[in-house]
Amino acid sequence: MKSIVLAEKPSVAREIARVLGCHTKGKGYIEGPKYVVTWALGHLVTLAEPEDYDNKYKTWRLEDLPMLPGQMKLKVIKQTGHQFNAVRNLMKRADIGELVIATDAGREGELVARWIMEEVRWKKPFKRLWISSQTDAAIKEGFANLRPGTSYNNLYDSAVCRAEADWLIGLNVTRALTTKYNAQLNAGRVQTPTLAMIVRREEEIRKFVPKDYWTVRADFGEYFGDWQDSSHQGRLFDQARAEALAAKVRGAQGKISDLKVENKTELPPLAYDLTELQRDANKRYGFSAQKTLSTLQLLYERHKLVTYPRTDSRFITTDIVPTLPGRLKSIAIGEYSTLVKPLLGKTLKVTKRLVDNSRVTDHHAIIPTDQAVMLNVLDADERKIYDLIVRRFIAALYPPLAYQRITLVTTAAGESFYSRGKVIGDLGWKTVYGKSPDTGEEEKDNSLPEQVLQAQKKGDVKQAKDCKVHKHQTKPPARYNEASLLTAMESPGKFIDSEELREAVKKGGLGTPATRAEIIEKLINTDYVERRGKELVPTSKGNQLIGLVSPELRSPELTAKWEQVLSDIARGTGNKGKFMAGIRQYTVDLVKGVATSETKFKADNISRVKCPDCGQYLLAVKGKKGKMLVCPDRECGHREAGEQQLSWFRCPQCKKKMAILEKQTGTVVRCSNCGFTEKLAQFKEDLQTARDGGRVNKKLIDTYSDKKSIGTNLGDLLKAALNNKE
Repeated sequence: MKSIVLAEKPSVAREIARVLGCHTKGKGYIEGPKYVVTWALGHLVTLAEPEDYDNKYKTWRLEDLPMLPGQMKLKVIKQTGHQFNAVRNLMKRADIGELVIATDAGREGELVARWIMEEVRWKKPFKRLWISSQTDAAIKEGFANLRPGTSYNNLYDSAVCRAEADWLIGLNVTRALTTKYNAQLNAGRVQTPTLAMIVRREEEIRKFVPKDYWTVRADFGEYFGDWQDSSHQGRLFDQARAEALAAKVRGAQGKISDLKVENKTELPPLAYDLTELQRDANKRYGFSAQKTLSTLQLLYERHKLVTYPRTDSRFITTDIVPTLPGRLKSIAIGEYSTLVKPLLGKTLKVTKRLVDNSRVTDHHAIIPTDQAVMLNVLDADERKIYDLIVRRFIAALYPPLAYQRITLVTTAAGESFYSRGKVIGDLGWKTVYGKSPDTGEEEKDNSLPEQVLQAQKKGDVKQAKDCKVHKHQTKPPARYNEASLLTAMESPGKFIDSEELREAVKKGGLGTPATRAEIIEKLINTDYVERRGKELVPTSKGNQLIGLVSPELRSPELTAKWEQVLSDIARGTGNKGKFMAGIRQYTVDLVKGVATSETKFKADNISRVKCPDCGQYLLAVKGKKGKMLVCPDRECGHREAGEQQLSWFRCPQCKKKMAILEKQTGTVVRCSNCGFTEKLAQFKEDLQTARDGGRVNKKLIDTYSDKKSIGTNLGDLLKAALNNKE
């Protein structure tokens, strides 16, 4: 009997097949003497659509909500049905006696495999491959230590609860909002609170009123000092007081009244999890969270240079420690060789800063594998992400940065001026980055700038050679960029009142490391948020949506409650039935809240193009194939392509450039500014007629038609111009 191995992606399946000695290729699988390796294409099976339960749901109507199927059904995804059929046929072969689940080792990976098994009605034994890297050694070790598939039943239950709850709340609220306000609106338990954070920040910025303030700095020759009062506040909101203080100190004699020398260390940074890597890539290279994840996935699957990407842990387990020398040797090439050399040939000092079994769940931190590295085969983006991971890994094994922090207080004319400097003892892990030895500590409003301080003694007399006043202005909170939004999604506790739920969110946050990038992209693609440079700014649609949904749905508290229960279910201590009963009741409450709401919604995406069927102005929306123009009347349902090729034709009504649009009735030219539309053929004919007649001068024609074009819809306009001329 053979075993069938189910991987999540074809690329992973090919690698597993090679390691297992499978070389015979079939349609949708690769076979060997002992194993048949096949694959999903992401999900092959999903939850059924509303219309699969009842035909009435094909039409979206508020009165048909909420949709609460008694038993949730599964269906094969049509686009990947061919691969599902291939997998099903393999599973039903008489010579297949066992299944090995080799999908991604996590909640969603478990769901991919189990739903396929459920749809095929798999009844034979099954086991689980649980690995954190795609190297040959990891695959071989994983197959040598396959785990019982039933050991992950609780993880599967947790995944099903997550999927069904998202279906019930997401689809019902989306349909309720869309039908109530006749607009493309959707909401979800992760997407909506994330949007709410962006909207809240924009509101804080809008309401912020800047204030002028002043600081006073004295020049003592060898160093400078910044004035602070007894509570260490250096801001003065009274300019006259600041000027008087500076005048009093200028030229006065003072002395060093206090001098403090502290021996300090700065520990190496923690290894990367996905979110921290996405943050760094955004700060350093401007990469979106999605771009970082996609690049990282290639390093994991194609190049096998890094461990499992979708992890929320920044630590490794004790069983990984013996592999560290091998990983270091594999990366000891090029510019990394001099950094790795001090670590090789001696016992590595690993502490709980890197190794902590209690802080690793499904997967450990992202670190390099022991795969031989050929940097020349990596493209520019892969090289950048790989460099971040390698340097962070090496730095985690280096000693701490050691330095002396010197703080001195110089008193002149009864006022205190503070100065701070640093003397480096051992660069430690900073050597890996080749940076100036700043501590990386986040600067606060009243933090003192670092400067070079020569040897000083308490009691030394100093003279204030000069004293200047500097004007500043308070700043509003910064808009979110992807790095700061990822941080907020990872730790949204400050938006939650309940201490217990804050703790739950600490463990999970909004979404998972694997889904946060997707959530950000979804907010942008649905026109709730737009990118302005690196900043994320809510649109009018996004601002309005937050006012339409229930307060609980826009708070991270809902996700905190869910993640708390889902984690309990995954551990076998939660009640699946009780959780889903609560979700169903909550769905009823949410739909009722939307239906009875008196809040108004005003669409800001109305085009100047009228619907050819009912005459209403079409809405410009984003579709799967680009921009679309959609009739706001759902009963009408008219849709047409909105992506238009800009031409040189000028609109005869407003003089703006018009676009060429392919329609079922033929090619037309249309002005997006005023909505003027005419068939292209008629357009050209009008211009040619005007030119052939020779009765309108060329300059007038060129007013409406560029030289590069054949013509513009001149028709009546040119005739009118001719009549006026006469």
